[in-house]
Amino acid sequence: MSGVDKAKNVVQQTVGKAEEAVGEKTDDAELTGQGQKDQSMGAARQQTEKAKDATDH
Repeated sequence: MSGVDKAKNVVQQTVGKAEEAVGEKTDDAELTGQGQKDQSMGAARQQTEKAKDATDH
């Protein structure tokens, strides 16, 4: 996994956590859901990249 891809995935997860927290504080279910989705997507991308790295070595 390249450093850039790893950073993007971590940023996406961090943004997702922030969106979820703001959504919960403001009772915005849509923002909370978007935050959870972003976290899941970032985690899934990291797992995909790790699997690619494992097959490359």
